[in-house]
Amino acid sequence: MLVHSDGGSYKPLNWMSPPATLRVSSPEDVDLELGVTEQWTVQSAKTDDRLIINIHEYLHESSHDLGVDPGLIKDGVEADLQRLLADQIETLGSGFSLIRREYFTAIGPVDILARDATGATVAIELKRRGDIDGVEQLTRYLELLNRDPLLAPVRGIFAAQQIKPQAKVLANDRGIDCVTLDYDAMRGMDDSESRLF
Repeated sequence: MLVHSDGGSYKPLNWMSPPATLRVSSPEDVDLELGVTEQWTVQSAKTDDRLIINIHEYLHESSHDLGVDPGLIKDGVEADLQRLLADQIETLGSGFSLIRREYFTAIGPVDILARDATGATVAIELKRRGDIDGVEQLTRYLELLNRDPLLAPVRGIFAAQQIKPQAKVLANDRGIDCVTLDYDAMRGMDDSESRLF
Protein backbone atom coordinates (compact mmCIF):
# COMPACT_ATOMS: atom_id res chain seq x y z
CA MET A 1 0.00 0.00 0.00
CA LEU A 2 1.44 3.36 -1.08
CA VAL A 3 -0.14 6.74 -0.34
CA HIS A 4 1.02 9.54 -2.62
CA SER A 5 0.45 13.27 -2.46
CA ASP A 6 -1.98 15.05 -4.81
CA GLY A 7 1.03 16.35 -6.73
CA GLY A 8 1.91 12.81 -7.80
CA SER A 9 5.39 12.77 -6.29
CA TYR A 10 7.49 9.64 -6.81
CA LYS A 11 8.13 9.03 -3.12
CA PRO A 12 4.97 8.12 -1.17
CA LEU A 13 3.87 10.10 1.88
CA ASN A 14 3.14 6.88 3.72
CA TRP A 15 3.22 3.17 2.97
CA MET A 16 2.84 -0.32 4.37
CA SER A 17 5.28 -2.95 3.17
CA PRO A 18 4.12 -6.50 2.51
CA PRO A 19 3.13 -8.91 3.88
CA ALA A 20 0.02 -7.08 5.05
CA THR A 21 -3.75 -7.47 5.04
CA LEU A 22 -6.38 -4.97 3.92
CA ARG A 23 -9.73 -4.67 5.69
CA VAL A 24 -12.40 -2.37 4.25
CA SER A 25 -15.05 -1.19 6.71
CA SER A 26 -17.81 1.38 7.10
CA PRO A 27 -16.73 4.51 8.97
CA GLU A 28 -17.92 5.46 12.45
CA ASP A 29 -20.73 8.08 12.71
CA VAL A 30 -18.21 10.78 13.62
CA ASP A 31 -16.21 10.06 10.44
CA LEU A 32 -19.41 9.91 8.33
CA GLU A 33 -20.18 13.47 9.40
CA LEU A 34 -16.70 14.49 8.15
CA GLY A 35 -17.44 13.02 4.71
CA VAL A 36 -15.64 9.69 5.06
CA THR A 37 -17.36 7.09 2.85
CA GLU A 38 -15.10 4.12 3.56
CA GLN A 39 -12.26 3.20 5.89
CA TRP A 40 -9.29 1.00 4.92
CA THR A 41 -7.15 -0.63 7.58
CA VAL A 42 -3.86 -2.05 6.37
CA GLN A 43 -2.30 -4.31 9.02
CA SER A 44 1.25 -5.60 8.91
CA ALA A 45 1.49 -9.37 9.23
CA LYS A 46 4.78 -9.23 11.11
CA THR A 47 4.34 -6.27 13.48
CA ASP A 48 1.62 -4.20 15.13
CA ASP A 49 2.04 -1.48 12.49
CA ARG A 50 -1.29 -0.33 11.14
CA LEU A 51 -2.18 2.20 8.47
CA ILE A 52 -5.73 3.62 8.57
CA ILE A 53 -6.94 5.41 5.46
CA ASN A 54 -10.16 7.42 5.35
CA ILE A 55 -11.67 7.51 1.86
CA HIS A 56 -13.66 10.67 1.09
CA GLU A 57 -14.08 10.39 -2.68
CA TYR A 58 -13.19 8.05 -5.55
CA LEU A 59 -11.79 9.95 -8.53
CA HIS A 60 -10.63 6.90 -10.45
CA GLU A 61 -10.39 3.20 -9.76
CA SER A 62 -9.00 0.52 -12.03
CA SER A 63 -7.84 -3.04 -11.67
CA HIS A 64 -5.78 -4.99 -14.19
CA ASP A 65 -5.33 -8.75 -14.12
CA LEU A 66 -1.71 -9.37 -15.10
CA GLY A 67 -1.97 -13.14 -14.99
CA VAL A 68 0.42 -15.47 -13.24
CA ASP A 69 3.75 -13.90 -12.28
CA PRO A 70 6.40 -15.73 -14.33
CA GLY A 71 9.18 -14.50 -12.04
CA LEU A 72 12.27 -12.68 -13.17
CA ILE A 73 13.54 -13.77 -16.57
CA LYS A 74 16.82 -12.19 -17.57
CA ASP A 75 17.29 -11.43 -21.23
CA GLY A 76 20.67 -10.85 -22.79
CA VAL A 77 22.76 -12.82 -20.32
CA GLU A 78 26.25 -13.96 -21.32
CA ALA A 79 24.97 -17.41 -22.36
CA ASP A 80 22.57 -15.75 -24.85
CA LEU A 81 25.35 -13.57 -26.24
CA GLN A 82 27.64 -16.57 -26.54
CA ARG A 83 25.06 -18.63 -28.43
CA LEU A 84 24.21 -15.77 -30.80
CA LEU A 85 27.83 -14.88 -31.49
CA ALA A 86 28.75 -18.52 -32.11
CA ASP A 87 25.90 -18.71 -34.66
CA GLN A 88 26.92 -15.36 -36.19
CA ILE A 89 30.71 -15.62 -35.81
CA GLU A 90 31.30 -13.53 -38.95
CA THR A 91 30.02 -10.57 -36.92
CA LEU A 92 33.66 -10.37 -35.77
CA GLY A 93 34.95 -10.19 -39.33
CA SER A 94 34.75 -11.80 -42.74
CA GLY A 95 36.24 -15.28 -42.85
CA PHE A 96 35.87 -16.04 -39.13
CA SER A 97 34.93 -19.64 -38.27
CA LEU A 98 33.96 -21.23 -34.96
CA ILE A 99 36.27 -23.78 -33.36
CA ARG A 100 34.26 -24.27 -30.20
CA ARG A 101 32.15 -22.64 -27.50
CA GLU A 102 33.28 -23.01 -23.86
CA TYR A 103 36.79 -24.14 -24.83
CA PHE A 104 38.16 -25.83 -21.70
CA THR A 105 41.43 -24.67 -20.13
CA ALA A 106 43.04 -25.45 -16.78
CA ILE A 107 41.90 -22.05 -15.44
CA GLY A 108 38.36 -22.09 -16.82
CA PRO A 109 36.52 -22.13 -20.12
CA VAL A 110 37.17 -19.59 -22.87
CA ASP A 111 33.76 -18.36 -24.06
CA ILE A 112 34.50 -18.83 -27.77
CA LEU A 113 37.54 -20.09 -29.63
CA ALA A 114 37.57 -19.24 -33.32
CA ARG A 115 39.81 -18.82 -36.38
CA ASP A 116 40.08 -15.60 -38.34
CA ALA A 117 40.35 -15.29 -42.14
CA THR A 118 44.12 -16.00 -42.01
CA GLY A 119 43.59 -19.19 -39.97
CA ALA A 120 44.97 -17.67 -36.75
CA THR A 121 43.39 -18.71 -33.44
CA VAL A 122 41.25 -16.12 -31.65
CA ALA A 123 40.05 -16.35 -28.04
CA ILE A 124 36.87 -14.35 -27.41
CA GLU A 125 35.74 -13.31 -23.93
CA LEU A 126 32.10 -12.20 -23.71
CA LYS A 127 30.52 -9.93 -21.13
CA ARG A 128 27.28 -7.98 -20.93
CA ARG A 129 29.20 -5.04 -19.47
CA GLY A 130 32.90 -5.15 -20.12
CA ASP A 131 35.21 -3.88 -17.41
CA ILE A 132 38.86 -4.28 -16.43
CA ASP A 133 38.23 -7.65 -14.73
CA GLY A 134 37.07 -9.12 -18.04
CA VAL A 135 40.23 -7.92 -19.80
CA GLU A 136 42.34 -9.43 -17.01
CA GLN A 137 40.48 -12.72 -17.38
CA LEU A 138 41.09 -12.80 -21.14
CA THR A 139 44.76 -11.92 -20.59
CA ARG A 140 45.16 -15.00 -18.37
CA TYR A 141 43.50 -17.20 -21.00
CA LEU A 142 45.77 -15.83 -23.74
CA GLU A 143 48.92 -16.47 -21.70
CA LEU A 144 47.85 -20.08 -21.20
CA LEU A 145 46.60 -20.71 -24.75
CA ASN A 146 49.78 -19.28 -26.31
CA ARG A 147 51.77 -22.05 -24.56
CA ASP A 148 49.99 -24.62 -26.72
CA PRO A 149 51.96 -25.06 -29.99
CA LEU A 150 48.84 -26.34 -31.77
CA LEU A 151 46.97 -23.07 -31.08
CA ALA A 152 49.69 -20.41 -30.90
CA PRO A 153 49.76 -17.63 -31.77
CA VAL A 154 46.42 -16.80 -30.15
CA ARG A 155 45.06 -13.25 -30.19
CA GLY A 156 42.17 -11.96 -28.10
CA ILE A 157 38.87 -10.20 -28.68
CA PHE A 158 36.99 -8.68 -25.76
CA ALA A 159 33.30 -8.48 -26.77
CA ALA A 160 30.47 -6.92 -24.76
CA GLN A 161 27.27 -4.94 -25.10
CA GLN A 162 29.00 -2.06 -23.30
CA ILE A 163 32.72 -1.67 -22.69
CA LYS A 164 34.01 0.77 -20.09
CA PRO A 165 36.64 3.24 -21.32
CA GLN A 166 39.24 1.98 -18.81
CA ALA A 167 38.74 -1.58 -20.10
CA LYS A 168 39.28 -0.41 -23.70
CA VAL A 169 42.52 1.33 -22.75
CA LEU A 170 43.82 -1.76 -20.94
CA ALA A 171 42.76 -4.09 -23.76
CA ASN A 172 44.42 -1.93 -26.42
CA ASP A 173 47.58 -1.75 -24.32
CA ARG A 174 47.68 -5.56 -24.25
CA GLY A 175 46.96 -5.98 -27.96
CA ILE A 176 43.41 -7.18 -27.39
CA ASP A 177 40.70 -5.99 -29.79
CA CYS A 178 37.41 -4.67 -28.40
CA VAL A 179 34.07 -5.30 -30.10
CA THR A 180 30.76 -3.80 -28.97
CA LEU A 181 27.88 -6.20 -29.64
CA ASP A 182 24.35 -5.05 -30.52
CA TYR A 183 22.26 -7.72 -28.81
CA ASP A 184 18.95 -6.60 -30.38
CA ALA A 185 20.42 -6.63 -33.89
CA MET A 186 21.99 -10.05 -33.32
CA ARG A 187 18.65 -11.56 -32.33
CA GLY A 188 16.82 -9.83 -35.19
CA MET A 189 14.87 -7.41 -33.00
CA ASP A 190 16.47 -4.22 -34.32
CA ASP A 191 16.42 -3.15 -37.93
CA SER A 192 19.48 -0.92 -38.16
CA GLU A 193 18.70 -0.09 -41.81
CA SER A 194 15.49 1.76 -40.90
CA ARG A 195 17.06 3.84 -38.10
CA LEU A 196 18.14 7.45 -38.66
CA PHE A 197 21.07 7.16 -36.22
